[in-house]
Amino acid sequence: MAAVLFDFSGTLFRVESTESWLRAALAETGVTLSEPELSEAARALDAAGALPGGADPEQLPEELAGAWALRDKSAELHRAAYTALSRRVPLPDPVLHDALYERHMTPAAWSPYPDAAGVLRTLCERGVGVGVVSNIGWDLRPVFREHGLDTYVGTYVLSFEHGVQKPDPRLFTVACEALGADPRQTVMVGDNRVADGGAAALGCRVHFVDHLPVGHRPDALLPVLDLVG
Repeated sequence: MAAVLFDFSGTLFRVESTESWLRAALAETGVTLSEPELSEAARALDAAGALPGGADPEQLPEELAGAWALRDKSAELHRAAYTALSRRVPLPDPVLHDALYERHMTPAAWSPYPDAAGVLRTLCERGVGVGVVSNIGWDLRPVFREHGLDTYVGTYVLSFEHGVQKPDPRLFTVACEALGADPRQTVMVGDNRVADGGAAALGCRVHFVDHLPVGHRPDALLPVLDLVG
């Protein structure tokens, strides 16, 4: 294989828990909640699907369905969709909704899976091109830099920068072209069978991993090394 493309959230990195996310926003704004109130608000935010990279909404309001479907096509749509979901949850100060959104874009909100660094490093040592192809509404490059993984990534293809979302094969085409790789000699690794599975339309091999907490998925990326030979 000439190249491996990776999804971001749920594949190489996992976002913090909803409770941790809320605690960080509370600390940033100086707003306080009692422990029972915090736990309840975190559960409500989780059910609403307000944390990007977290759980999908348990019930998506009809009036947000359009924004949700297109959320990764631009930074503006992404922010609008997720802050609209968080505003469905009563919080003690409206400033928290924007603070929550800002928090999830910080490197501190993300942790790499235990095997991510080793797999990326080994691929680079073998001369295999590495790309990140993500449906996202913000620039994730600082996350990779902060965690010391940027040096292994040859190209980033982010949906909001192209106005196109996976599974549209155009995103995978851009990544392959940037790496000078034939799609038929490329593996796409992701956790979403619909979005990431779109790479198969180009002839890419697709390998799926489960979107699990970091501590529950220590080595799911290691089989990628066997796929590239």
